[in-house]
Amino acid sequence: MEEVGLAAATHDVSLWALFMQAGFVVKLVMLGLIAASVWTWAIVIDKFMSYSRARRQFDQFEQVFWSGQSLEELYRTLAERNNSGLAAMFVAAMREWKKSFERGARSPIGLQMRIDRAMDVTLARESETLEARLASLATIGSAAPFVGLFGTVVGIMTSFQAIAGSKSTNLAVVAPGIAEALLATAIGLVAAIPAVIAYNKFSGEAGKLTARMEGFADEFSAILSRQIDEKLQPRQAAQ
Repeated sequence: MEEVGLAAATHDVSLWALFMQAGFVVKLVMLGLIAASVWTWAIVIDKFMSYSRARRQFDQFEQVFWSGQSLEELYRTLAERNNSGLAAMFVAAMREWKKSFERGARSPIGLQMRIDRAMDVTLARESETLEARLASLATIGSAAPFVGLFGTVVGIMTSFQAIAGSKSTNLAVVAPGIAEALLATAIGLVAAIPAVIAYNKFSGEAGKLTARMEGFADEFSAILSRQIDEKLQPRQAAQ
């Protein structure tokens, strides 16, 4: 009993003490996992704010777009701005529309294809922006538990080597080393669980916003298709 009491007194089992007493490899693993956790929460905060801002911008643009305002007037308002989302797709389509008519477009099919291609390119760029850094969350969520497990394995191996050297299997002697090793797994889970939850949530949010842009592209393409027919048919009839 005296040996157990002495061993317990000489070992501080607080989290900070366990970290400081860990070996170099285990400590390096813990620091890496802590950095990954900080990076995860930075992405979570950034994505939460950017997706909220994107939804507001989509709502505001759709309200103006469907208010009956002239497309030309709306284009002049947005053309000089740094647009994103639905506004960026609208400006890209209108810019191609105006360039084609300024150059005397004759083929409605060709004009429609160019407008659709301009919106597709913008849609791909905006979708890539929405999904930026989500791959980091997926990587952290899948890899962090295994990295933590690696630190635990190394820590347990070191503990058993120390046990063999001291020739003592007393629980009070063994427990601190095992606790240090298991702390790496705990930190790995702390990093991985929020990353997995955030990845699933934000992937769904990005998918919804992308689907919303695709729906707008289809609707706007139909509107421009009707206007192309109205503009080009009299020109073709006159020829």
